[in-house]
Amino acid sequence: MNCNDRQFLGLDQATRMALSRRTFIKGSAGGIGLAALGSLIGTPAFAANPGLGFPNFKPKAKRIIYLFQSGAPSQMDLFDPKPQLEAMRGKDLPESIRKGQRLTTMTSGQKNFPVAPSIFKFKQYGQSGAWFSELMPHMSSKADEWCVVRAMHTEAINHDPAITFMQTGSQLAGRPSIGAWSAYGLGSENADLPAYVVMSSFGSGRPDDQPLYDRLWGAGFLPSKLQGVKLRNKGERVLFLKDPEGIPREVRREQLDELAALNNQRHGVLGDPEIQTRISQYEMAFRMQTSVPDLLDLSKEPQHVLDLYGPDVKRPGSYASNCLLARRLCERDVRFVQLFHMGWDHHGGLPKAIKGQCNDTDQATAGLLTDLKQRGLLDDTLVVWGGEFGRTTYSQGSLTETNYGRDHHPRCFTVLMAGAGVNKGTTFGETDDFSYNIVKDGVHVHDLNATILHLMGVEHTRLTYRHQGRDFRLTDIHGEVVKKLLA
Repeated sequence: MNCNDRQFLGLDQATRMALSRRTFIKGSAGGIGLAALGSLIGTPAFAANPGLGFPNFKPKAKRIIYLFQSGAPSQMDLFDPKPQLEAMRGKDLPESIRKGQRLTTMTSGQKNFPVAPSIFKFKQYGQSGAWFSELMPHMSSKADEWCVVRAMHTEAINHDPAITFMQTGSQLAGRPSIGAWSAYGLGSENADLPAYVVMSSFGSGRPDDQPLYDRLWGAGFLPSKLQGVKLRNKGERVLFLKDPEGIPREVRREQLDELAALNNQRHGVLGDPEIQTRISQYEMAFRMQTSVPDLLDLSKEPQHVLDLYGPDVKRPGSYASNCLLARRLCERDVRFVQLFHMGWDHHGGLPKAIKGQCNDTDQATAGLLTDLKQRGLLDDTLVVWGGEFGRTTYSQGSLTETNYGRDHHPRCFTVLMAGAGVNKGTTFGETDDFSYNIVKDGVHVHDLNATILHLMGVEHTRLTYRHQGRDFRLTDIHGEVVKKLLA
């Protein structure tokens, strides 16, 4: 169809305006949008699209739980001990280490950069001998399950672009998130729950920390059906899921059938794949009216399981509660579950604040690994723990014997991985004596995302989507699978 076709000229003005060039391309370019979307109606699930060819090979991981620690945990207070720095306490960070690298505006004006050794004690744990801070007695007990990626690095130096980069492969907003890419390539195995579910929690270390935005789990230019569905941390867990008062379920079913017929008629005119998305989302919401209450009902969980996650597990919206829900979602074959825990941005008062954050997360994270393993789910579930960048070895602001802060540090930080296909019980990568620069086996954000997709059976260079005249992918034109991280 073009603007001179009789079929187009016969449309009313509003319909002509709606039939944009972008919509036409989506509808005509081999049905790409519809092929990616699939249909939930009348099928057990929207499975991986064989036309896309995913998975490319047998996956190690069927599902992912991504425990994102928003605000950037301090690697040298948790995983990367530098005891030799005690001799340099308060001395200016040598220029030979900083090498003129850029700083944030929060510390660039400081007259000096006093070295701030961690006040926390470290020990080696397990047969692997992995180093953990005393702040993590529970996660350290799982040392032989973790692959500690100590030499992560990124280009982003501020929170919003850095978190966006970790989630989408770009510092600029508008690209699809890693969960949306996974759903696009691999589909879902559960028709009653979304393929991608997101939860967030407020940290006790810094309750007023950096905000999160829904676009971090958005679908970007992919069909909007693939965006993460958020289980809210307070109030109604999923908005607009309940039927209006006085509307029986059978009446609601009739309403949706009639609405689907109207939308299908409209789709026949416009060919816009977003109309099919709208239909499928109405259907998903209808099924979630039954599946979500069952998911959220923890009354049948035995006490010994609740105890794994710690005393906060019964508080809806807490990190511990969200970890338990993540396990329950995995049992229901949800493809990608992501938890965002806020409160890790410690520019000042770090010792007190980081204790609160670890109190929130340490036991629940270890409990999640234990619970997954006891149920045989850890063998095919990938667990990732980490933030958007690290923290500086020098103090932001004044330094005392018991108090200091740390600025943003993109040049080295730590991410942990466990579960399906991971080379567990290993520490990969090395930083210098100041935990400031990488000296061996650096892993870029694109490399991490390429490795995560590889564990899901996806060759990252082949997971592409054509948009505005070019092919896009999560790893852009970069990324290498880090084979030493794989079992």
